[in-house]
Amino acid sequence: MSDITGLTISEARDRLRSGDVGAVELAEGCVSAAKASGELNAYSVVTEELALEQAGAAQKRIDAGDAPDMCGIPLGIKDLFCVENVPSQAASNILGGFKPQYDSTVTTKLWEQGAVCVGKLNMDEFAMGSSNETSCYGPVVNPWRLEGDNRPLTPGGSSGGSAAAVAADLCIAATGTDTGGSIRQPAAFTGIVGVKPTYGRVSRWGIVAFASSLDQAGPMTKSVRDGAIMLGAMSGHDPKDSTSANIPVPDFEAALTGDIRGKRIGIPKEYRIDGMPADIEALWQKGADMLRDAGAEIVDISLPHTKYALPAYYVIAPAEASSNLARYDGVRYGRRAELGAGDGITDLYERTRAEGFGHEVQRRVMLGTYVLSAGFYDAYYIRAQKVRTLIRQDFERVFNDGIDAILTPATPSPAFALGSMDDADPVEMYLNDVFTVTVNLAGLPGVSVPVGLDHNGLPNGLQIIGRPWEEADMLNTAYTIEAACGFNDKPERWW
Repeated sequence: MSDITGLTISEARDRLRSGDVGAVELAEGCVSAAKASGELNAYSVVTEELALEQAGAAQKRIDAGDAPDMCGIPLGIKDLFCVENVPSQAASNILGGFKPQYDSTVTTKLWEQGAVCVGKLNMDEFAMGSSNETSCYGPVVNPWRLEGDNRPLTPGGSSGGSAAAVAADLCIAATGTDTGGSIRQPAAFTGIVGVKPTYGRVSRWGIVAFASSLDQAGPMTKSVRDGAIMLGAMSGHDPKDSTSANIPVPDFEAALTGDIRGKRIGIPKEYRIDGMPADIEALWQKGADMLRDAGAEIVDISLPHTKYALPAYYVIAPAEASSNLARYDGVRYGRRAELGAGDGITDLYERTRAEGFGHEVQRRVMLGTYVLSAGFYDAYYIRAQKVRTLIRQDFERVFNDGIDAILTPATPSPAFALGSMDDADPVEMYLNDVFTVTVNLAGLPGVSVPVGLDHNGLPNGLQIIGRPWEEADMLNTAYTIEAACGFNDKPERWW
């Protein structure tokens, strides 16, 4: 089965249409791989019955010659997306037992295309984390390991289950969400492609909210072509989401020509941070050289407000989280704490939230409530929003000066050991987002592409930041890097 589950979307699409592989056969292979992968802890639930039912329906469409690109493709769905009658907990105890009676817009679009649900994927609780260690299901384990070292590594977060499942061939592709780097960082840690679209390109309806002005869903795939195919299936205007953009969705796959001659690619000097590993620095230079060899012009640029991005993000995101998570009160759905004689509604709220929310979620909710409070709203939240505007203006100025895309590292380091930051200041964990949060603050598209292995045999990725709404051009630049580096390494199976 491994050769089947190792297919890319484009390969599976071609083999399904030719009759070389059946949709049910492909679904059974992915379900079997998912059920046998307990040591990775990537899945929170495997939906075998649903997968086989959807695969059977997909096969009928294929046989009838009515097969969209995603028809028959087995997917893993991040636990943040609502799937009808399937546990959707956002990896939090406070949503224990919650089975939505509806699908998110994204999953609805995928099912309409004939995609197949292998199961729900583990993640950081409410998408708050960079290592997938805050989940109520326990941590996800990266399928990659250090050479000669069996210590379990993080797959990154918050879409760690999605990244691990795609890298380990437990599904053909997966959905992820990105609030500050939660698609791109785990993609880099696991050697896959992660696409964060322009804010508003993909509907947020039916996705459990973390920070509503930053959240954006996207695909996590085995190749840039797959990312283009799946992004096209996920995108489009949704009247149920007030932030969804009513603009046409281009054919992202058709844009993958590999021709970037004359493109101007920016290298921001502010991303050269102290303590960056030599492997990451060398990788960045390698990426620039490959783009130059392909005919692009490499231009040094400045994004002067980058240094304020992390502090601004960690004011804005917790503030929005505090507002969004106020709805989890033990009254309407999810967990409800037991009350004693004489306890009132305030006791119910306090006890339910204390029992249901993990420590990282509690930390961010309290931080967000603090910065929104009457005495500190102007000093923190309003100031952070002004910084956000300056960061967005930095990008606008650079793009207006003729820069077509920006090349940066995806992460400041390769994957680290699970538990290695347990006693560290939380800010050390937050620094994992140093190269990615600016993209969310500015609402821009970004993609992480695997480019090589470091000296310990772990994958590293580069990030390409595109102009707003120009994901097609951004993906073509990523496609050029992917073709030039020829990265096709896979983790050695041990699980």
